[in-house]
Amino acid sequence: MLDGLPAFHRAGRINAVIETPRGSRNKFAFDAESGAFRLGKQLPAGAVFPFDFGFVPSTLGDDGDPIDVLVLLETATFPGCVVRSRVIGVIDGRQTGRSGGQTDNPRVVAVATKSTEYDGFQRLRDLPDSLVDEITHFFVSYNEATGKRFEPKGRFGRRKALSMIEAGIRRRQKASRSRKRRTGLRRVA
Repeated sequence: MLDGLPAFHRAGRINAVIETPRGSRNKFAFDAESGAFRLGKQLPAGAVFPFDFGFVPSTLGDDGDPIDVLVLLETATFPGCVVRSRVIGVIDGRQTGRSGGQTDNPRVVAVATKSTEYDGFQRLRDLPDSLVDEITHFFVSYNEATGKRFEPKGRFGRRKALSMIEAGIRRRQKASRSRKRRTGLRRVA
């Protein structure tokens, strides 16, 4: 299954599973139980995803979902496409849900290894500030449109992004071990 792929395909390079392609008003989400993509919501008229958006497999974020990733690539791919990508940084943020609960919800930013237009960008700070501002604004407005709030906490480099991914891998492994123990206890009882 896609969510079970390794997070890294080599040092500093991740497997990004695309859920929502660049230019789409539809927000798709991978359903690990069925292995299918489902329509999660639709953005308001005029709002579209600025780049391919998805998740880093084999990770778990504080929000209970895999860690989010925005992949810079010239053209849109499709839901389920695995895009090998080079991590360049992270837009860290805190998300407040409709119920008022808050969770850390960073957005890793990566460049597709097959990209020609974005290939020269090695660090988030190499991108034009206006582009990073637009990406950040997208996440703020996208959440507002769905009754949530995304509060940016800062922009950080590759090292911080990679440490967040590694922490997400450990979190997923721990959750998996815990689930196996609970399942094993139920079978014995």
